[in-house]
Amino acid sequence: MRYIFPNPKKMIAPYQPTLLLHTERLQLFPLTYKQLLKYARNDGSLDADLQLSPTMRTISADLQEALHIGILPNVANKRKNYLFHTLWAIVFQTENQMVGDLCFKGEPNSAGEIEIGYGTYEPFQGRGYMTEAVGAMIGWAATQPKIKYITAGTDKANLASGRVLEKNQFQRLHDNGTTWWWRREIRKLGN
Repeated sequence: MRYIFPNPKKMIAPYQPTLLLHTERLQLFPLTYKQLLKYARNDGSLDADLQLSPTMRTISADLQEALHIGILPNVANKRKNYLFHTLWAIVFQTENQMVGDLCFKGEPNSAGEIEIGYGTYEPFQGRGYMTEAVGAMIGWAATQPKIKYITAGTDKANLASGRVLEKNQFQRLHDNGTTWWWRREIRKLGN
């Protein structure tokens, strides 16, 4: 997995993201504030804006709340690094279609921890896209000097989400009854 800056010959037209991650099958890129608004409307306007094949997706009530209470205000805040607050689109290159999205839930804390959240759209589940995408984000996070660990919480009933983390070398730490908490070391403290 590698991260690269935009290559105009391989770009999803007409959007030219400031950062583009590539894997064998996927492109990942952060959504701008205006694109997040279109994402939240879930009316096909984001796919049209990015010139992607239309994707049927459901936005959970929890994600809608996160968009309006946390993600959008933080992305709009110029004092914050929006890469740690926005949704990152996951595009399957062969079909030119969004298959899921992921995000970090804020900037690294004082211990160098950052939490990741993710979701694969239902028609694309079980194909390994999220395992590949999380791996790409781990690679990018390793280039960020303040990040020591990536954490995640998964519903104990969502075994597929746990497998994504296991395949990306996360260690299961504990549970709070309904949620498993995971962590993956990115670099040793002091490095």
